[in-house]
Amino acid sequence: MAEPGHSHHLSARVRGRTERRIPRLWRLLLWAGTAFQSEYHYEYTACDSTGSRWRVAVPHTPGLCTSLPDPIKGTECSFSCNAGEFLDMKDQSCKPCAEGRYSLGTGIRFDEWDELPHGFASLSANMELDDSAAESTGNCTSSKWVPRGDYIASNTDECTATLMYAVNLKQSGTVNFEYYYPDSSIIFEFFVQNDQCQPNADDSRWMKTTEKGWEFHSVELNRGNNVLYWRTTAFSVWTKVPKPVLVRNIAITGVAYTSECFPCKPGTYADKQGSSFCKLCPANSYSNKGETSCHQCDPDKYSEKGSSSCNVRPACTDKDYFYTHTACDANGETQLMYKWAKPKICSEDLEGAVKLPASGVKTHCPPCNPGFFKTNNSTCQPCPYGSYSNGSDCTRCPAGTEPAVGFEYKWWNTLPTNMETTVLSGINFEYKGMTGWEVAGDHIYTAAGASDNDFMILTLVVPGFRPPQSVMADTENKEVARITFVFETLCSVNCELYFMVGVNSRTNTPVETWKGSKGKQSYTYIIEENTTTSFTWAFQRTTFHEASRKYTNDVAKIYSINVTNVMNGVASYCRPCALEASDVGSSCTSCPAGYYIDRDSGTCHSCPTNTILKAHQPYGVQACVPCGPGTKNNKIHSLCYNDCTFSRNTPTRTFNYNFSALANTVTLAGGPSFTSKGLKYFHHFTLSLCGNQGRKMSVCTDNVTDLRIPEGESGFSKSITAYVCQAVIIPPEVTGYKAGVSSQPVSLADRLIGVTTDMTLDGITSPAELFHLESLGIPDVIFFYRSNDVTQSCSSGRSTTIRVRCSPQKTVPGSLLLPGTCSDGTCDGCNFHFLWESAAACPLCSVADYHAIVSSCVAGIQKTTYVWREPKLCSGGISLPEQRVTICKTIDFWLKVGISAGTCTAILLTVLTCYFWKKNQKLEYKYSKLVMNATLKDCDLPAADSCAIMEGEDVEDDLIFTSKKSLFGKIKSFTSKRTPDGFDSVPLKTSSGGLDMDL
Repeated sequence: MAEPGHSHHLSARVRGRTERRIPRLWRLLLWAGTAFQSEYHYEYTACDSTGSRWRVAVPHTPGLCTSLPDPIKGTECSFSCNAGEFLDMKDQSCKPCAEGRYSLGTGIRFDEWDELPHGFASLSANMELDDSAAESTGNCTSSKWVPRGDYIASNTDECTATLMYAVNLKQSGTVNFEYYYPDSSIIFEFFVQNDQCQPNADDSRWMKTTEKGWEFHSVELNRGNNVLYWRTTAFSVWTKVPKPVLVRNIAITGVAYTSECFPCKPGTYADKQGSSFCKLCPANSYSNKGETSCHQCDPDKYSEKGSSSCNVRPACTDKDYFYTHTACDANGETQLMYKWAKPKICSEDLEGAVKLPASGVKTHCPPCNPGFFKTNNSTCQPCPYGSYSNGSDCTRCPAGTEPAVGFEYKWWNTLPTNMETTVLSGINFEYKGMTGWEVAGDHIYTAAGASDNDFMILTLVVPGFRPPQSVMADTENKEVARITFVFETLCSVNCELYFMVGVNSRTNTPVETWKGSKGKQSYTYIIEENTTTSFTWAFQRTTFHEASRKYTNDVAKIYSINVTNVMNGVASYCRPCALEASDVGSSCTSCPAGYYIDRDSGTCHSCPTNTILKAHQPYGVQACVPCGPGTKNNKIHSLCYNDCTFSRNTPTRTFNYNFSALANTVTLAGGPSFTSKGLKYFHHFTLSLCGNQGRKMSVCTDNVTDLRIPEGESGFSKSITAYVCQAVIIPPEVTGYKAGVSSQPVSLADRLIGVTTDMTLDGITSPAELFHLESLGIPDVIFFYRSNDVTQSCSSGRSTTIRVRCSPQKTVPGSLLLPGTCSDGTCDGCNFHFLWESAAACPLCSVADYHAIVSSCVAGIQKTTYVWREPKLCSGGISLPEQRVTICKTIDFWLKVGISAGTCTAILLTVLTCYFWKKNQKLEYKYSKLVMNATLKDCDLPAADSCAIMEGEDVEDDLIFTSKKSLFGKIKSFTSKRTPDGFDSVPLKTSSGGLDMDL
């Protein structure tokens, strides 16, 4: 690679430009004096270990070795010329640059970008390393850095474009350049690789977005080979094309010597010798390359500052002037003044040109804005604290009230002191000393500007806020203030109005954008941080640049701006306050946190349970807003929260839940998504189910421009805190950095609306069909959230639902799922849905969740065991009762008892049977005897041969058992037939033992 000090290297800076005219005779003389050197040039050899080198002549034609000067000892390697000088290699001395030229002394500068300068290379690639995206790499061939005249612009698609330049330094030096980096949707990095291909320190690698126009960046370079890289990767995942990164005026020092001065580029000049830079030509003048002065444009032509040519002036039209008001005079009158738009590029002398209308028509001044009063000289001054006004006279706030301080601008006779206006060039993105917005009585509107693609800037700066005491006490969920403005846009082409908010002098963040014509409407933005805040309105008529103005009739109008709770603000009314101080005045003491003010008595009353207090309307009990289901208020009644518990009643039982195991923040990444050029990115969600006493814990960060910030100091980066937030993650393999890039954080859940098992709450619905429900008999518990961010696409703000589902198989913390039909968590971009399955989401265990199992009696012991019902659909809560052991009788004991009892019973029955049988025999004998006696006549005596039976003798056995009959025979005897007279016949034996006789 040739050294940057070589003349043929520097010749790239003059390629494509017209050289300054030189008389032909002078050219011939110059050629005659240098003809002997035209075949070679001088170079230095490499430095040796002693720091010495030789000057040698190098032929332009390889192989030519005749008539060359002998080598001579060169200057020391550390030798260099000062800025504005160059090293004359013939006599090895520093000489000043001629007029019309400049030098950096030990470096080179690139400030012309009509084409890519010699030595630069622009490469493009798809950083996605996945083979599946390899086919999309070809789409990146045209994604390169593009020269745009005064600067070079990066690509704006998802490809990675690299601008690189290699340089060999003879001594340590620097590289510095200017850059314009307005959009954090592009990753912009600058780094240097040395001889060992090692990049420089990371702390200067990642560039920060620019806040106001161009910024200067410088990096030290080491001696030897250095390769410079400017690399960008855009990720317009929200379908919005980002603004490109612009780079200009690249200067590199440390080349040790410059053998030729640079000619001034067109539009600049150097009017003296030894210049280290060239000056810009003023407006209405121009210069060519290498000029020593600028040339005035003809009267019928004009030019902007730093122009290389002049343009023909068009005829003036009504689009080339505007009107404004003078300050009110002592009589309370203002004059309507017409002015030509600056710079004036039109001509009044051409045919058809319009003339500037007459100025000086007097009209009555509009009243002062609320909170101001009119002085004797008709100027408007703020009312002192403790008083209020409607724009005329100040009135003291009555006892028991205090001023509601803020700023309300609805009359625009002059620009308020805390507002400023300017114009940002849409060509080179530099701020011009011009007025971007003009006052017009009842509104303020955009001026003409220098070009149709300029940005008309209006900025309002608020030093801080004075929120109500109840809001100050809660640092997590508050509305510090709000800004409301009424606007209108009238456009014939693709105009845009931007509203941006900046905190603590940080880069303005676009909040909302309106494209095209918009009817008169109001917009409100909630302020949640009590810091110095700037509000910026920027209006651009078109993104295309043309030499003349065509669309000055395209305007943006703002009718009113109202900011509440402003520190050092003014009041248009007074609000009641509590009678807590003995000396009640205009600055009376506010109610304690969570108390509302009774309008009639002016006393403080605590809000009822489970209500929160409206921060900006604490009057009457209606200011206490009920909390949603499943939530309760904090101590100061400023927010509703859920303490990770929930209860649900059914006809059969009460289900109690405790989600404390799910209280920590969790993260979830959606599936990989790819842009049209194949850039991989993820939607990354951070969730905190119930927060910490209402304090949101999920944090999403934009670290695109803050990758250099060490871990633990992320507070300096842009971040969002919410219950649920989302960010776009570009993985490390895409960025080439050790960590992924997190960008575009969005809050999805700022307020907890309620917790319930119903699918709809406060207009938010969690469709059951998004997540397949397994029939376990336990409904999902749904957390409903709402976001404060209101956009054009989400007019009601964003909402989020988290379904917490009992899943006994999934241990804590369980798993988070996105809807299968909406892989990014949302199907419409406004309503987000999540499913959290975990065992910790099951209800607390109760007595209904287990049953008892009683064992058999073993060795006189019986056990009762308690087990959970299957499947177990509970967690935590009560524990299983301990196993219970009781004393019991075994089967052997009862068998013995049974046998003994049976034996005793059998013996008893046998004895009783014998007894009654014996008794029955006696009764039969006595009965037979009675029958026999009944058959005798009263005078008859027993037969002679019958034996006499003495009273008391028992002979029954002899009478019955003397026969030898069988048992059946005996029974038959007892059952013999009765005699015809109705008596039974009794068999009797004769004394002789003869046959029986029937009596």
